[in-house]
Amino acid sequence: MPGGTGTDGTVVWSDRFLDYTWTPEHPMRPVRLEFTMALARGLGLLDGVETITPAAAGDAELLRVHTHDYVEAVKHARQPAGPVPAAPPYGLGSADNPVFPHMHEAASVIVGGTLAAAQAIAAGHTRRAVSIGGGMHHAMPASAAGFCVYNDVAVTISWLLDNGFDRIAYVDVDVHHGDGVQRMFYGDPRVLTVSIHQHPATLWPNTGWPEETGAGKAEGTAVNLPIMPGTRDSLWLRGFHAVVPGALAAFRPQIVISQCGVDTHREDPLADLELSVDGQRAAFLAMRDLADRYAEGRWLAVGGGGYGLIRVVPRAWTHLLAAALGREIDPATAIPQRWKDLVGRYAPMVAAPGTMGDGADISFARWDGPGGGRDTGDEHVDRARRALDISVSATRRATFGLLGLDPEDPRD
Repeated sequence: MPGGTGTDGTVVWSDRFLDYTWTPEHPMRPVRLEFTMALARGLGLLDGVETITPAAAGDAELLRVHTHDYVEAVKHARQPAGPVPAAPPYGLGSADNPVFPHMHEAASVIVGGTLAAAQAIAAGHTRRAVSIGGGMHHAMPASAAGFCVYNDVAVTISWLLDNGFDRIAYVDVDVHHGDGVQRMFYGDPRVLTVSIHQHPATLWPNTGWPEETGAGKAEGTAVNLPIMPGTRDSLWLRGFHAVVPGALAAFRPQIVISQCGVDTHREDPLADLELSVDGQRAAFLAMRDLADRYAEGRWLAVGGGGYGLIRVVPRAWTHLLAAALGREIDPATAIPQRWKDLVGRYAPMVAAPGTMGDGADISFARWDGPGGGRDTGDEHVDRARRALDISVSATRRATFGLLGLDPEDPRD
């Protein structure tokens, strides 16, 4: 594994990320990236920061995880004429994944960005690197899925495995299950995939059950924590800390890769969790701290889902950039007026946020074992806690023993 490290944090960015554009009506719009970078710059966060401009990934890198026929299909894709097909070949041309001009080139730059982040860490140039354009975790070997054309994270993990790393932890906090990454490494004991997501009985892609634990020698290296709709910061963080630190401590990764989708927010239009920007920030800081504790600080962070284009994504991912750079921003920090004016011209009917947080209380009670936790007398609150703890217990019982941990002991 590569040795010493240089700077603490690096940002990977290219305006070519904005070419990853679907249709005007599509919920994933690149303006969310543009607004994030504008907010980060407006707050002075990127002053003096090294920025890497990535090249597009070549075919040799894409073919690490994708089939030749699929890559060729993306290169030559055309939107089918007539009604939008429900299940077009290779998933290209559906309502979720409509064909757009220069799709192959745009998706290849996304992969190139995540690869560049990994290469900077592997070469020892930096301990942490973040590419908010990445996180296309649903793409499969031979099909597009869930707004994802090429699976940049899977390509990058494959590259790391060939370049000195043999224990890689992938932690996915997007509201949707990280199915594409899990599938590609389901039988590889060198890769730990951890996904915390809305319960698969209630949300696409309907995978990510606790019983999905890995195959063969990799059994125990797929960890899935399903979260019920309506879950708020305190319970989500309780679940995270009941599962993720123990799994990483047992696995002893050399690098932590975080998919930081922010469609867990209570205002996101495509899902049903109720986190705040404050809670999402707490998750980013927790993952960074786990990388510091278990992976000598090597942390690669990417974006992912998130469809609150103005009020959510820019603030949350600015906090992500700040976490990677070691320049944390107080959630009470006022939003610059110039940024408000910018987004106001784009969406005059949307009220811009006033501060970098939602004013949420992110305190939580740590998991204290099956059946633990005191009832508050509030039926709604107590039912939600019990549901969370049932999920935590199911996840720990499915995987912790395989990792050499005691699923019933809250210290593990």
